[in-house]
Amino acid sequence: MVTRFCPSPTGNPHVGMARTALFSWAYARHHGGRFVFRIEDTDASRDTQESYDLLVDVMRWLGLDWDEGVEVGGPNGPYRQSERADVYADVVQRLIDAGFAYKAYDTAEELEERRNAARAEGRPSGYDGLHRDLTPEQQAAFEAEGRAPVIRFKMPAKDWTFTDLVRGEITFGAENVQDFVIVRANGQPLYTLTNPTDDALMGITHVLRGEDLLSSTPRQIALYEAFAEIGVGGGFTPEFGHLPFVMGSGNAKLSKRDPESNLLDYRPKGFLPEGLLNYMALLGWSIADDRDVFTIPEMVEAFEIGDVNGNPARFDLKKCEAINGDHIRLLSEPELVERLVPYFVDAGLFAPEGPTVDQRALLEATAPLVHTRMALLTEAVEMLRFLFVDDADFVVDPEDAAKQLDAGGLDVVRAARQALQELHASAAEWSTAGIEGALRAALVDGLGLKPRLAFGPVRVAVTGSRVSPPLFESIELLGHARTVARLDAALAGAGG
Repeated sequence: MVTRFCPSPTGNPHVGMARTALFSWAYARHHGGRFVFRIEDTDASRDTQESYDLLVDVMRWLGLDWDEGVEVGGPNGPYRQSERADVYADVVQRLIDAGFAYKAYDTAEELEERRNAARAEGRPSGYDGLHRDLTPEQQAAFEAEGRAPVIRFKMPAKDWTFTDLVRGEITFGAENVQDFVIVRANGQPLYTLTNPTDDALMGITHVLRGEDLLSSTPRQIALYEAFAEIGVGGGFTPEFGHLPFVMGSGNAKLSKRDPESNLLDYRPKGFLPEGLLNYMALLGWSIADDRDVFTIPEMVEAFEIGDVNGNPARFDLKKCEAINGDHIRLLSEPELVERLVPYFVDAGLFAPEGPTVDQRALLEATAPLVHTRMALLTEAVEMLRFLFVDDADFVVDPEDAAKQLDAGGLDVVRAARQALQELHASAAEWSTAGIEGALRAALVDGLGLKPRLAFGPVRVAVTGSRVSPPLFESIELLGHARTVARLDAALAGAGG
């Protein structure tokens, strides 16, 4: 088995593209086959090097490794279509010489006029084959007028039936599959030629792609049959599977313009690649009816393309985040620390070269406190920021301060400060248990407050937010001096 992923480097990589890559990759890996990653970049007006670089980077981040293709090489290169012009020119000439393709000189106005007439008469409005059998003299006459021909493939006059790996048996009537252009008048080969040519020459056995390309399948099957006659490729036709649309909000197909579609947003937001892949796999497939969370090796072991549902799949960002949180909890604590470090660097809490010895030790001590409290890795940065930020840069969230550090809240802060000072002065161990005992005695027993009311103002004063790791552990890690300094700052800032 040989599958492939062949995006065009236009714009940013998107969710639908990545799901196609995932299914193609998992299908090949499940069957012990090969996965090819090539680039379809024949449209010089839209293709960019930046987009190409992003595609390669995203594939590597997702962990969808390829056996053959760009950056890796292989026996069937080059793997960028812009570098394969000679290959396509040779195939086109062989198709023309064998009578499978021909030059057509119709102008755009002539084509439109004949299409309108066909529509008015209730006939199919595709190409009518008028220039199929031009004589050399007729061709010369058109060229003398300055007309540049396109190259059209000559579709056999028959119905086309094939078994789709996702949708079962599908038939296209001959009247709906007419001669199509494979080379523009400027000599540029089109997707309709380059894609099947590359598949044939690279030995692709199974093609998984979006359902929007379903209507092109009969044309490609016809090309494969012609290739077998002229000796291009291995003489066989791949099997096709057309994946369902991914839908966004408002029952519309998820487009590149939808914010949740842009793959480049997921890494900086704190998604794990395995969490994102898990969710994308659920867009049309499931490992079991009662199970949503699985590892990628488990997916590879279970994945069969015939299990993909042909109905549209809806993208739900909240569920995607929840699945990601499940995968964060699957990480060991050392793995979690390693995954968090780049986000602390991006937030400016660690130097670009990474954490100091003390910073790493503090992160190792605090990561377990938030391990089960986040859906995105960036949430850990916000929850732990108070421990790593310089005291001069420490700020309290104004909204949380307004809700917690009113007059009553400041009384709580004063009492907490006094209790912690006495704990420190007693030479007792500065520990989670000692801190909890001191604060409960002062605030719950001493002031008669319920725990929620007792500890909220202290949490905001010490961590800067109502959302933080467990309070007593946080105070232990922050240390006596920094904790008291923040309580003093809260009192001073409120005039207390």
